[in-house]
Amino acid sequence: MKYLFGFLVTVGLIVLLIILLATGGSSKTTLPNTSKLLTTYSNDPTALVRLTVDSPITAPQNHHAARVTVSRDNTTFEQLVGYNGQLTSTQSYPNTQTSYVTFLRAIELAGFTRGDTAANLKNDRGYCALGSRYIFEFEAGGKQLERFWSTSCGGVRSFKGNTSLNLSLFRKQVPDFDNLTSNNDFSIGL
Repeated sequence: MKYLFGFLVTVGLIVLLIILLATGGSSKTTLPNTSKLLTTYSNDPTALVRLTVDSPITAPQNHHAARVTVSRDNTTFEQLVGYNGQLTSTQSYPNTQTSYVTFLRAIELAGFTRGDTAANLKNDRGYCALGSRYIFEFEAGGKQLERFWSTSCGGVRSFKGNTSLNLSLFRKQVPDFDNLTSNNDFSIGL
């Protein structure tokens, strides 16, 4: 009987070792600080998702960014100038919980929470110098739970979701997006 028990423990350890080797011992494609689905945060008034589109690398006075922040109660569109992100305009729109939970589920299905948390990919600065950088963030309780990025240039990125679908979903959260961006000095890629 003790040999049977020893055999079963050995087989179990071998299976566990194979699983750890196959997955690399960690999961780099989930939220770094939580395993909850985005939709479980739909009741949390502190939870928000954000997309920042950062323009090509230029002189500070020519550098622009646009930011769309979606929370349970409102959606905010902001335009920024310079590398310190000086706010030049902002527009807010009311949101509903039903709309928010539907939006969270849509970006969840579009891979919003999929990304690589490797240390060498934490900083997006300098990548895609002549194109746009897309920064996807998720916060709750005043803590950043996710920050992944992608670019219009392709190649290296930490975001592993569907970039174009997420960009479109965020854009559609701003009712008069085209009017707000018609006088922009750069195409924000949304």
